[in-house]
Amino acid sequence: MKMHFLEGGRLRMRRSIFVAGAAKEETTELPVHAALMRHIRGNVLFDSGCNPEAAIDPQARWGGLSKVMTPIFSPEQTVVHQLEAIGLQPDDIDVVICSHLHPDHCGCNSYFRKATILCHEAEAAAAKAEGAENLGYLRTEWEQPQGFQTFHADHDVFGDGRIVVMPMPGHTPGMSVARVELEKDGNFVLASDAAPLQANVETGLAPKNTWDMEKAATSLARLKALRDSGDTIISGHDDVQWQGLKKGPECYE
Repeated sequence: MKMHFLEGGRLRMRRSIFVAGAAKEETTELPVHAALMRHIRGNVLFDSGCNPEAAIDPQARWGGLSKVMTPIFSPEQTVVHQLEAIGLQPDDIDVVICSHLHPDHCGCNSYFRKATILCHEAEAAAAKAEGAENLGYLRTEWEQPQGFQTFHADHDVFGDGRIVVMPMPGHTPGMSVARVELEKDGNFVLASDAAPLQANVETGLAPKNTWDMEKAATSLARLKALRDSGDTIISGHDDVQWQGLKKGPECYE
């Protein structure tokens, strides 16, 4: 099995959300990315990143949320365009795993019309609840015609232990990560916003934009234990880590 990391956009946000004590006016730039696993039984995408339209007219696509997380990317720096670099089209994707349903993580879901879309049942419920838009769940981003295949506990995508989705609530009610076992490069945990920065794993402290701080701390402790046992934790928005990863056609095996 091969794993490719793909650009999914880039955002500008207030640094104080992630770093305690940072000045209110200070900003930080955050990468958005997805991971493609080319398993013998199908192509699996973990997260789908930002929609290309958010790069063109952020206000029209995201409304007021575009002021909280401001897009600073081009349409070409999104998953649907990055797939082309490795010779794939959206219809070649068999499974999309949603870590959660915020627009920078599920914005291209609607492109994958032939895929099974996996999402934690609590996350799907949160996105559909009354007032969900005020919590960052934008229906235009997460909704797609085939709906979701939901899970509530660990979910082994192909039943062979190679790609296992694990609930790690905290950032959102149904926040989930994926543990990927590779033959040559070892085990990776795609943490998304369960650990947006590597510092979150190290300190055990979640950022301010967290739904439940206690649950997030528990999830971060689990991630730290996995890291200490040898797994590589891939954070959702850590720019230093992102710069050091293989990307696009380059892959991990």
